[in-house]
Amino acid sequence: MTATGIEKPDFTGLRATYINCTLNRSPGRSHTQGVIDRSVAIMEANGVSVDQIRAVDHDIATGVRPDMTEYGWDTDEWPALLARVLAADILVIAGPIWLGDNSSVTRRVIERLYGYSGVLNEQGQYAYYGRVGGCLLTGNEDGLKHCAMSILYSLQHIGFTVPPQADAGWLGEVGPGPSYLDEGSGGPENDFTNRNTAFMTYNLLHLASMMRRAGGFPAYGNQRTAWDAGVHPDAANPEYR
Repeated sequence: MTATGIEKPDFTGLRATYINCTLNRSPGRSHTQGVIDRSVAIMEANGVSVDQIRAVDHDIATGVRPDMTEYGWDTDEWPALLARVLAADILVIAGPIWLGDNSSVTRRVIERLYGYSGVLNEQGQYAYYGRVGGCLLTGNEDGLKHCAMSILYSLQHIGFTVPPQADAGWLGEVGPGPSYLDEGSGGPENDFTNRNTAFMTYNLLHLASMMRRAGGFPAYGNQRTAWDAGVHPDAANPEYR
């Protein structure tokens, strides 16, 4: 029992994948990674297995197919990265804000996720059903809510389930100035960011745990296989009205 009188849930066995969409290749410093680290620490303290990917370190081809080597590209590391996404209950897309929008790396990752969204799971639903999604953002200009809306819309559209308050981030002073991990930025000490990051992380954990106990997202009225077979629950054909 915690100090609030609420019993602490058991999240042991859950798996999370974080994709850092920074423009800086390793081992270069990533301010986005600083925010990721705070969320990951909460996950790991709760017994969650965490996998991290810095997308720019990998040869990710441009396109919207699961494997772009089948469409003219010589190499494509995305299929191996996608396997790591599919192995997780939770996906967090994290990245910087440039010109008030998501980075080019973020957009490429989302496009490649979209390329697999038509594949079906064992229940005949779209492949990402039963997984939970959220996002983290960093920058020293406006655009955090705009970027979060874009990422979270994309995730739910392709089949992820998004819990309440599934985004968090840090914004420094608008214009040139210190970034999250810079000395004196105030980023790591910012209570608003720390609170939202904690709430986001626990909300992802709660929903993923609920999904796991339920055996995934309920498969009624959302099965592509059933629809294609002519089973349309509660969807009357207007020609016969």
